[in-house]
Amino acid sequence: MTASKILIVEDETPIREMIAFHLDRAGFKTLEAADCREARQLLADERPDLALIDWMLPDMSGLELTRMLKRDKENEDLAIIMLTARTGEQDKISGLEGGADDYVTKPFAPRELIARIQAVLRRSRAAGGDTVSAGCLELDTAGHRVIANGDNVKLGPTEYRLLKHLMTHAGRVYSRTQLLDRVWGANVYVEERTVDVHVRRLRKALERHGADTYIQTVRGAGYRFSVGS
Repeated sequence: MTASKILIVEDETPIREMIAFHLDRAGFKTLEAADCREARQLLADERPDLALIDWMLPDMSGLELTRMLKRDKENEDLAIIMLTARTGEQDKISGLEGGADDYVTKPFAPRELIARIQAVLRRSRAAGGDTVSAGCLELDTAGHRVIANGDNVKLGPTEYRLLKHLMTHAGRVYSRTQLLDRVWGANVYVEERTVDVHVRRLRKALERHGADTYIQTVRGAGYRFSVGS
């Protein structure tokens, strides 16, 4: 199996080299960038599987870089973990809402970081397949259907697209605006409250199968799919 390629975007050389050392030992192939300019060049040339992006960078914040990458068709599916000394809940929400798949606060143990990377890569690979499973749900993207405990879940086309997007990006928080862009389309004018209406419909359909709690509201941020609490 080909080693996953990890891009480390960190301006502090000792920290960057420490991360690279442990990831190399764990069997990953590493790429290093000290700023956003170098990171974007490596992204274009090397196409990594995942990027570790520090929040504080010299030429642009890691959050700004993450948002920029998620707006770019070439990098919108790139798995991203943010590294930061910021520990506030709002900072974490901002990072996840900005498009990061996970958020690791400094200082961190190398083993924890490696475990987080492996978990995000597993989710990312699952999202690229024909079937995605979580809890009692199975999303068959090829057959355009959802199964819960062996039974078909009846969903409207919009509810299906909404569930597909959230389920294939499990754990990530999406604002109403982001969901409108990614589920309805950037060129379609729909009011933000329309998202709430379809979320309620989706939950109602999943409730019959005991899976309505998978669609979670993150107060002040948006919605996410998570089997856990």
